[in-house]
Amino acid sequence: MTRARIETPHGPACAELHCAEEGTAGLLLGHGAGGGVGAPDLVAATRAAQQVGVHVALVEQPYRVAGRKAPAPAKQLDTAWLAVAEELSATWFDGLPLVFGGRSSGARVACRTAASGQAAAVLCLAFPVHPPGKPEKTRQPELDGVEVPTLVVQGERDPFGRPEGGPHHEIVLLPGDHSLKADLDGLSRAVAEWLARVLRPYAA
Repeated sequence: MTRARIETPHGPACAELHCAEEGTAGLLLGHGAGGGVGAPDLVAATRAAQQVGVHVALVEQPYRVAGRKAPAPAKQLDTAWLAVAEELSATWFDGLPLVFGGRSSGARVACRTAASGQAAAVLCLAFPVHPPGKPEKTRQPELDGVEVPTLVVQGERDPFGRPEGGPHHEIVLLPGDHSLKADLDGLSRAVAEWLARVLRPYAA
């Protein structure tokens, strides 16, 4: 495993590289608001991606690197993420298509930055459609705004809601809640199958 410290306009971020044997694409995965890159669903998605020939970079946002627990504002998260993506696309993933992804808050960042970062696809784990108990504060437009193939893996009992389907995104519902820990095998299968399918046009 290789780690890199990457400068962003909001302080250094950290990226952790997990290589596939023969990588045909790069997947950037971001963490949730209060968690780190060691979350079980991120680990499962990383292993699934490696199995289908996708290199993975687990990205730690600057506020986490600095030791802060409270997440930075959305614009800062997005700006830092794009800086990391630009750096990695020129180094670790040079010449490879990039997939943006993450869990919870990280999934929102991936959706908001997909167009600017020229992502080939987006992977959302536990997309937080709304704050618990507040369905009127919907973030569905962030998901609907993505115009590349998108997979949302969601727990059936997620208190953050269940996203609606759309022309560019498909939804896989698994047993469990926002953590997605109840069916990590199901998550791995869904991620591996989807990545292999959407990245097929980029294969040599």
